Parts: sequence; C-alpha cells; structure tokens
Amino acid sequence: MCWPHRYRLLPALAVCAALVLASPATHSQTPDQTALQIPVQDTQVPAIAVPAESALFSPQTPPTPEEVGDSLMSHQRYQAAIESYKKAGRGSADVWNKMGIAYQLMFNLEEASHCYQTSLKLDPRNARVLNNLGTIYDSLKEYSNAERMYHKALKLDPRSAMIYKNLGTNLLAQHKYKKGWEVYKTALEIDPHIFQNNASPRVQNPASVEERGAMNYYMAKGCVRAGMNDCAIEYLRMALNEGFTSPKKIQADIEFAALRGVPAFEQLLAAQKQQ
Repeated sequence: MCWPHRYRLLPALAVCAALVLASPATHSQTPDQTALQIPVQDTQVPAIAVPAESALFSPQTPPTPEEVGDSLMSHQRYQAAIESYKKAGRGSADVWNKMGIAYQLMFNLEEASHCYQTSLKLDPRNARVLNNLGTIYDSLKEYSNAERMYHKALKLDPRSAMIYKNLGTNLLAQHKYKKGWEVYKTALEIDPHIFQNNASPRVQNPASVEERGAMNYYMAKGCVRAGMNDCAIEYLRMALNEGFTSPKKIQADIEFAALRGVPAFEQLLAAQKQQ
C-alpha cells in the first residue's frame, strides 16, 4: 500500500524491514507497494507496511486529525504527525499503527513497539501490524521474536510477498541461508518484481558484514529469477566485496547460469580473480 496519491512519498530511508500502516487489503497480487524508494544495496531489508488510500479531502469538509497526521507524515514531520494522531482518538487500531510507524521512523523503538502492541490489542488479526512489530524485533536483533511475528502475519495474509521477503531476510540474518532463500523464492512466486518495488519505509539494518554479504548473495539470486540481470550483478559485487562468496562459488552456482556470457558479469568475475 502507499500513502494517498495527494501526498508525496517519503524520501529514501536505510531501513531494515517493511512496515504496514492500515487494515489488511485483499491481495490480488499486484506488485507490492509497501517500500519507499531506496538504493539497491538496501532493498534486502525488511519493509514497513503503510496505510491504504483514504478518501480525498473535500473542499467543504475540514480534514480530520488522522488525515492531518497523514499529511504531516508525508512531509517527514513525524512528531507533529504523532500529536495529530493522538487527537484522532485512542480506539483506532489503524491510528495506533500509524503512530508506531512515526515513532519507528524517529528510531524511538520503545514507543513504536508500544503503539504496535496497543494496535494489536484492538485488532489482533491485523497482519500489517504484526509485520511492523516484527521489524522492531529485527532492529533489536531479536530474530526469533521477529520470525514469530512474520509467521503470524502470514497465517492471516498468506499472499503478501512483502512479508515473505521480510521473513526471508530475517532467516538470512540468523544464518539460515537455505530456509531464507526458499522463503525468498516464495515471495518471487507471488510477486516477481518484489525485489525492485521499493515503495515502503524501511528500518535500520543492524546486520554484520557477513550477514549483509549473505543477504546480498541471495538477493542476487532473487534478481536473476526476476530477470533483473543488472541488479543481480550489483548484488554479487557487494557480496564479493563483503567476502561472503568467491568467483569460483558463483560460477558453480546453477542459479547464476543465466548471467554467463553477460559482459558485466564476466568482467566482475575476471576483476575479482585478478585481486
């Protein structure tokens, strides 16, 4: 989901998980639209789920506090947005979720977690909020708790490519590389463009160099499956630079057979062999 089209998208953020704002939508599955525009090296991080479009402001009707908060969020005025959301009332799970995202984008994880948990008390079956709470645990490196949240979210929304991608990233961070890649493949089956759609905010990635190398290596595989050869080569370049893989390992991996003969791919391997 994206913010209402009358708003500008938030600028690129280095975030580690895709957050979700409003009530769940039915997935027909069009390309996932839950991540903000960010550079290629950040696309493996989990994403925050954002709200569905609300009705346009009517010229005759003043905006509600929630709508004002949405507008402030689009201008990165997160604290002001929180104050406006507080005026919207304390009985809305969606408003608590939005406040959680605002706090998380200010790196106030304690308040963000409180807001998500309050939202879940009001709406325990909200897959988006479960996803967002999972991103908090990922940021704190509480990977088993995050994994549990993603699994709960997928039981409620089993066609969310974004949540599968978040879960895959979480598993890679736990060095569960085979399981993580299998989950990534499921995300790609649902949405072949999941690795190139960056429409939602993301949270800071706390991964080590080794973990980032693994994530980049498996992101390269995802890009190859999506037919994004240039993207795959860039991820492989980062995985090589981070010492996770080697030209020999890449050449032996059947997943990268489609890159053989691509000039940029051959040049990358040749340059690494000369080092």
